[in-house]
Amino acid sequence: MTQPLSADSELRAAARHLGRRRFVTATGAAVALALGTNLPNTAHAVTTLDPMRIEKNPFRLGVASGDPLPDSVVLWTRLAPEPYVSGSGLPVEPVTVTWELALDENFTRGVTSGDVTAHPEFNHAVHVVPEGLEPATRYYYRFTVGEWTSPVGRTRTAPAADADPGTLRFALVSCQAYHDGYFTAYKHLAEEENLDAVLHLGDYLYEYAVDAKGGDRDDADLKLPSRYNKETTTLEDYRLRYALYHTDPDLQAAHAAHPWIGTWDDHEVENNYANDIPEDGSSSEKFLVRRAAAYRAYYENLPLRPPQQPDGADLQLYRRLRYGQLAQLDILDSRQYRDNQSNGDGWKVPTDDTNRPERTLLGTTQERWLAAGWQESGAVWNIVPQQVVFSRRRNSTTSPYPLSMDAWDGYPAARERFKEALNAAGVENLVVLTGDVHVHYALDIKEDFDDTASRTLGVELVTTSIASGGNGADKPANWSTFMKANPHLKFYNGRRGYVLLTLDAQQLRADYRTVSSVTTPGAPVTTAASFVSKAGEPGLKSV
Repeated sequence: MTQPLSADSELRAAARHLGRRRFVTATGAAVALALGTNLPNTAHAVTTLDPMRIEKNPFRLGVASGDPLPDSVVLWTRLAPEPYVSGSGLPVEPVTVTWELALDENFTRGVTSGDVTAHPEFNHAVHVVPEGLEPATRYYYRFTVGEWTSPVGRTRTAPAADADPGTLRFALVSCQAYHDGYFTAYKHLAEEENLDAVLHLGDYLYEYAVDAKGGDRDDADLKLPSRYNKETTTLEDYRLRYALYHTDPDLQAAHAAHPWIGTWDDHEVENNYANDIPEDGSSSEKFLVRRAAAYRAYYENLPLRPPQQPDGADLQLYRRLRYGQLAQLDILDSRQYRDNQSNGDGWKVPTDDTNRPERTLLGTTQERWLAAGWQESGAVWNIVPQQVVFSRRRNSTTSPYPLSMDAWDGYPAARERFKEALNAAGVENLVVLTGDVHVHYALDIKEDFDDTASRTLGVELVTTSIASGGNGADKPANWSTFMKANPHLKFYNGRRGYVLLTLDAQQLRADYRTVSSVTTPGAPVTTAASFVSKAGEPGLKSV
């Protein structure tokens, strides 16, 4: 079995393997930073672990699927008979895993199967991409190692590119701080029927310390090792944190029930980081080692395709998925390429620095990619799953108005370029999907947020957290101020939950689902509000 390394020794080990691929400037010197170390060598045959030696259930982290295409989908699991220890209780040896795909949950109508190697270099995670599948089809999958068989997962491929799927249904989720409460909303989400996919909009995990009882869960039976009671900084830290999250039964149920499409925000690495700049503004060199570790653990623990495998401190997460003629999904990454937050971060009155025309949230390459995708789209609905609030938000009814420097409000020139590209492409039905803020919002996106009569360009649906922030309230303390200061804000609720998004050629419908409590398990789910927006007539109306 592997032995845990100290945090300092892990950082030193990473530094020894830094490659000359990615350069940044620091104190006038070019410094190469990449973490492309410890990758499996698949060119030569290696001895694999006899699976009969695995004496404990290796599927304690469950199964997942994601990023559906019309002819394929990613299937994921990670072997971890002992999730809370370094190495997950397996020797540093490859393990052969058998996978199966079928049309029924009893696997009497098998479609395809095969073997895949779970490499120790990837913490014994596997990403299987079966191809040649039928579009818009439900499949069931499972994995086997030795005498152990995983839970059965259910997934669904996307419609064919030229198909009219009639109706699409997605769920929007974000912000699942384990230490803030139970993932009760995921229990209800797992029971939702006919979902095409779950869209995770960031903060899949949090880097903060978790005590032995799981924070506000206060579970005396949990007894986490002391290594969890510190902030994550190393690859082993992030791997162990994902293991903790994946052991949650409600998160496992939601992953097994539906395919997921995800993007990250900041807490998958560190709060409010920007590109290669950490929260405290310290050394970029040291931070990029941490970022490389966090990105690698992110890939290892989620159902992502091979193009999303990290390359040192970089991982291209922005990507495009089609759901027939009805919807195009342009999944954005607003963390990896952004300029640093202006004006010291937080809620501040914008300054000349905030308004600099060259400031970017997405980076030039991603901005051009998004604009080109809209030009070629042709879909009825252009959906943009991303991280931070796009629409303007004032937290005061009197001038000067502080704005969130971490959201699009802190990057007004980038938001204007977004709008210009949207108009140039003639996009009529824009739907921006957002997480981050631990509240439900329903917003109209205005051509000019200072003019309530200006054209509505699209709608923004912001989903609350799964657990982050604790139980919350139907009307947070600033509810009245926010509703008065932002006339384009149609709904604001501070409970935990998720959003159901239903689309057809005529309209979209957003159902804001909430649970009353996350500090105790088992709370029921209710629909707090519902809104529709007509195709060709953007603007949210309550139903």
